[in-house]
Amino acid sequence: MDTVNAVEPAHREIAEALGRQGVKYAMSSWIDVHGRPKTKVVPIERLPEMLAGSERFTPRGITGFGAMDPHEEESVALPDLATLRQLSWDKRFVWMAADLLLGGTTAHDQCPRSILKAQLGRARELGFDFKLGVETEVFVFDPAQPGGGTGYLNPLARTGGLKPSPAYDAEATLDAAGFLDDFVSALQDSDFGVFSFDHEGGDGQYEFDFAYDDALEMADRITYFRVMIRQIAKRHGLAATFMPKPYTEAWGSGHHYNMSLVSSSTGNNVMCDAADPRGLGWSPTAYQFIAGLMRHADALAAVVTPTVNSYKRLNPRLADGTASWAPAWSAYGVQNRSCMLRLPKNRPAIENRAVDSAANTYLAAAFLLAAGLDGLEHARDPGDPVDVALTDTRPNPTLNAVRLPRNLLEATEAFAHSELAGRVFPKRFVSEYVDMKYAEWDSYHSTVTDWERDRYLYSL
Repeated sequence: MDTVNAVEPAHREIAEALGRQGVKYAMSSWIDVHGRPKTKVVPIERLPEMLAGSERFTPRGITGFGAMDPHEEESVALPDLATLRQLSWDKRFVWMAADLLLGGTTAHDQCPRSILKAQLGRARELGFDFKLGVETEVFVFDPAQPGGGTGYLNPLARTGGLKPSPAYDAEATLDAAGFLDDFVSALQDSDFGVFSFDHEGGDGQYEFDFAYDDALEMADRITYFRVMIRQIAKRHGLAATFMPKPYTEAWGSGHHYNMSLVSSSTGNNVMCDAADPRGLGWSPTAYQFIAGLMRHADALAAVVTPTVNSYKRLNPRLADGTASWAPAWSAYGVQNRSCMLRLPKNRPAIENRAVDSAANTYLAAAFLLAAGLDGLEHARDPGDPVDVALTDTRPNPTLNAVRLPRNLLEATEAFAHSELAGRVFPKRFVSEYVDMKYAEWDSYHSTVTDWERDRYLYSL
């Protein structure tokens, strides 16, 4: 089998060492536009050839890569050896994140990992490295109905409808101790540096927090995290979902992004400044980054909240009227959890609370970084912070807050007309992403729902 690069002798030694440890297979993994992991697998003795680019695939069979063309040139999945991890729950396999090459020579224009790497390169040209922490939230449920079948969302833990929410409930954590122990142990074995985990605001919803890192490493981790939690859940007869809003009455799942810039030359965080004229302790760099994020919030929504279901979460109140603490407004504030951008007091990072669990981390991180850098390059001013709770869907002209898109259609239209999106993403990516999202919206919008029948069937 031909390879893109020459096979390196040192890689033979690595393969042999892994074989002696009981490893039988190597996975080269990439993701589609929705963040769904894909892979090709080789016997471990073929690892050197895989690292040299032996593994090819037909890209148009992947969600978001457009219509299938029978003459489509094959792509190469070129794994990054630095990302190699042995699956802690199945030590027969090692996993690596891969870049996609078109024809084996140039970056595929729809490779999410390559798109992020390009923006990280732009940041370095400006003297910055981009650090990212992700607060991962996920629902875990029993997919089996009492009478058989699947699809019934029976939460892993129940709290009896605690109000205003079952967040941090001790018994909901202990009830899931078997699954949680296995999963967190796997995170630790994979050097995630787990800080903490807890039960969140929906029954069977859990949050896992782990060490910040360079944005590329964090995106690789989240890809691996998705595989890991689903696989370990299945071993317990459970299922894990990154659907942002599976329950009408419960909180949705966010993936809050904690973003900071550090100096490429010194490694020092550049987001703080004791001489801040606003008296909040943040630097001009931080404020300009915030301004860029706010300026491009509408277009960003198409990537950070990328599904029809995402916008069921971006509502300041739940169905029962209690606060959801999911942002509906492009605004920023100190400790203000109702704003899109929260400035926490305990860490030098801007927390974007709009990002949800369906987001492709590579694409979201790339677009958010580009928006922030646009703020720096144009020295934009974000205006005043908001210090009140934004729990209303109606605008308040006295506040520095603009409503985020209310649905996927509004977000997609903003993305389609975004000059920044045209600079961050290749032309074909923009065209096919917009087509895919319009099709998703049209399919949803043309579907008659139970809500409509319940409301109108006998009343009209």
